[in-house]
Amino acid sequence: MRIRGVLAAAAVGALVVGCGPPQANTQPQPSAAAGQPVGDMTGELRVWLFQEASNAPKEATIADAKKEFEAAHPGVTVTLEYLPVDGRANRFNGAFNDKNSSPDVAEFGNTDLAGYAASNGFADLTTDLAAWPDGKELIPSVLDTAKVAGKTYGIPWFTGTRALYYRTDVFKELNLQPPKTLAELADTARRIHAAKPDLYGISVGGKYTYGALPFVWANGGDVAKQDGDKWSSTINSTQAKAGLKQYADLIKDDNCPPAACAQFTGTQSVAAFAGGKAGMTIGGDFNRKAVDAGTVKGNYAVVPLPGTEVGKIAPAFAGGNLLGVFRGSKHYTLSLQFIQLLAGKKYQQKMYGSMGNLPTLKDVQQQIAGNDKFLEPFVQTVQAGTKFVPTTPAWTKIDAQGVIPTAIQQVATGAKNVDAATEAAAGEMNKAFGG
Repeated sequence: MRIRGVLAAAAVGALVVGCGPPQANTQPQPSAAAGQPVGDMTGELRVWLFQEASNAPKEATIADAKKEFEAAHPGVTVTLEYLPVDGRANRFNGAFNDKNSSPDVAEFGNTDLAGYAASNGFADLTTDLAAWPDGKELIPSVLDTAKVAGKTYGIPWFTGTRALYYRTDVFKELNLQPPKTLAELADTARRIHAAKPDLYGISVGGKYTYGALPFVWANGGDVAKQDGDKWSSTINSTQAKAGLKQYADLIKDDNCPPAACAQFTGTQSVAAFAGGKAGMTIGGDFNRKAVDAGTVKGNYAVVPLPGTEVGKIAPAFAGGNLLGVFRGSKHYTLSLQFIQLLAGKKYQQKMYGSMGNLPTLKDVQQQIAGNDKFLEPFVQTVQAGTKFVPTTPAWTKIDAQGVIPTAIQQVATGAKNVDAATEAAAGEMNKAFGG
């Protein structure tokens, strides 16, 4: 999930705090005879979308879609409501349990999906999306963010991913090249800090979960595994420990001193780079405006975050928002058609133009990257394969408790070695998983 605003989007995933699963409802999955529309094909279609920090461009684009849809569906009126993101929990909880307050269509964060699916709140779109022509262009790893237990509950509307920002002026002055492996990244960061002690070689943070996880994934590790309906932590596996330590070792006096950086969030890490205090950082496509508003404008470039081997890209977290149909909707087919319009090629392009949203359709991604070179490394990262957090409501609790950041901070500050820190983290995660 993502919130717009100055650097706020860097905290993808943190927004789920306080949004535990609502009570499960008992509304049935809408159905009809084969080949027939499901539900009413006229009347009011209620749509909930998130309110952005600057909402006018989004409203203008959606107004075009509304006009187009109503023209193609006589007797249908699309009613739009823009919800403040921070207040979404109460609205969704109420709507899942009261069909009279329920919309037909809603935008929601992919990190919220597991809780919503556990609540039986959204319709299963699996079969219908398989027949959607544009659906063949959905990038599989991004589509996975809309799935729980093999069922698809939404269409990925946009994705947000991270790559490596670096200072072109600093690299030129020190005769450096963008790193091709994570080991080279660490060496390059230390060289920058040694030559320019007033700069962090790379600004990273002990509280930057989604900056750290690519190191875990690139080393072949993961945070958890699923066996049937049960999840268990794997943050203490050999591969995960190697990745976590590789990241935590960047929070040292020879790069980004723990006295400051152990407490950095993703927002603060990117802000340090934007303010000219770092040679590199891990930032998202959604951080572009914030970086350009800083002192480094015109003196930075972006490449994919490298993996452990030359030519490899570290898997990034696939943040983003989905469009779904409420399970209690009386207009299932109409709702499906509306979200397919919004998430289709035409309006993914329009949303990129108005909001800068990175599309989820491969061909649209390639088209916009061809016209905007800044996006190339992010598109390359997405198409190389992204990763996601455990699709269980327990992740909300794990994230809120800062289990993984605590382990990173313990290793970075020397409070615990990586074995002890990850064993403790695994224990806390398994408690949340119900183990």
